[in-house]
Amino acid sequence: MPKVQVLERIRRENPWWEEPHTVAEPYITWRPRPYIEYLYPLIQQTEVKRAVVLMGPRRVGKTVLLYYSIQKLIASGVGPKRICYVSVDHPLFNGMGLEDFLNLFVEAGKIEAEKNLLYLFFDEIQYLKEWEVHLKILVDSHPNIKVTVSGSAAAALRLKSVESGAGRFTNFLLPPLTFHEYLTLLGLDGLATAPSTFGKCYTTDNLDEFNKHFLHYLNFGGYPEVVFSESIQKDPGRFIKSDIIDKVLLRDLPSLYGIQDIQELNSLFTTLAFNTANEVSLEELSKGSGVAKNTIKRYLEYLEAAFLIKLVHRVDRTARRFIRANFFKVYLTNPSMRAALFSPLESDDSAVGSLVETGIFAQWFHSDALLYYARWKGGEVDMVKMSQELKPEWALAVKWSDRIVSHPEELRGVIQFCKSHEIKNIVVTTKTIRTNGSIDGVPVEFIPAGEYCYTIGKNAVSGLKIQDKSGFD
Repeated sequence: MPKVQVLERIRRENPWWEEPHTVAEPYITWRPRPYIEYLYPLIQQTEVKRAVVLMGPRRVGKTVLLYYSIQKLIASGVGPKRICYVSVDHPLFNGMGLEDFLNLFVEAGKIEAEKNLLYLFFDEIQYLKEWEVHLKILVDSHPNIKVTVSGSAAAALRLKSVESGAGRFTNFLLPPLTFHEYLTLLGLDGLATAPSTFGKCYTTDNLDEFNKHFLHYLNFGGYPEVVFSESIQKDPGRFIKSDIIDKVLLRDLPSLYGIQDIQELNSLFTTLAFNTANEVSLEELSKGSGVAKNTIKRYLEYLEAAFLIKLVHRVDRTARRFIRANFFKVYLTNPSMRAALFSPLESDDSAVGSLVETGIFAQWFHSDALLYYARWKGGEVDMVKMSQELKPEWALAVKWSDRIVSHPEELRGVIQFCKSHEIKNIVVTTKTIRTNGSIDGVPVEFIPAGEYCYTIGKNAVSGLKIQDKSGFD
């Protein structure tokens, strides 16, 4: 491409170089996610020579956070021409390396690179071949440059970051909206009341209203743009499926991994989405699709790398993993993808329990907690948190019903599992009942699912350690 066109494109992507030295509409008017308070200090930090790798699925607000960080840098006194943003996936930049961008930035902005502290932002970095090598070299060669990159292929980015960027990259995972963030963006976080003592669950005085918003979050609340748009909510398939899911399946994955049979991959993802939070097996998936097991395994890896699904592995009643992981649960990383692919669910729908479990699990994506589920003949535990030594630390049973409170015998398998591993506390979610009890000598806390989901999301965004006592102690 003619160099003059490339330079012009870079200038257009950096409107703050000219008066009024501000980020362009509409980014500057959108409300950023609360995660900005934890990302920006990493971007601002220049004493430690590390690049920031912002990763997460499509359309969860990564670019908005980058623009807000740029605006905050300018407001803090950083010269606007010392800041450069580039969307790597633009066709004009095909085949260019990060060093090329730096040279073009210096030329387009007419700055002296060696005499100034510069801030570089590279969006959709996964489209640059061997990006991690380029980034490592840039960090090592230019101590006066602070680099932040972002990308949507989270698992692949994290793997390459760990392999090549040890000591040089700081990873920051931006998950889909938590329930806490959803209410915050809508100005409804006042519905939740902080616990009277640290370590307890958030509650609400208006559970009917709270549950209404919780169900709305499960159907529509994973993407910031959907939260504020009633037109998108009326037709979520048009935005979420066409603009997010299809772009990942039809564009991102084929270009990153050279996938040939897109229809096969699409069919598998649709099956997994319909069965979110349910146990599946390689054998069943292979028989149902006619696709070889090894191919299914590769597709699962691709879908997880693209942040569309999360695989959770199974342990038996002794808390031991199976040597051959043929059975596992698959969760959508964002519960609202199910509504976009099929239809929104009502409170009494038979499948809403799986959606609730998916929503709760989604709150944990920012955590490094080792989460499994347990299943054996005659028993099941929805979520088990394991220690680094692979010993069970707590158990969670997810229900979207109050029946479980008056029928504790249905928790027999969970109780047996907890007694076997000396787990001293069980959390069981309900629809509306909040109470404490004891079953066969094991303390049980019954907590409305919406309150539990809010608490986990709130603690995650607040940067707290949420590993103990099912996430809120």
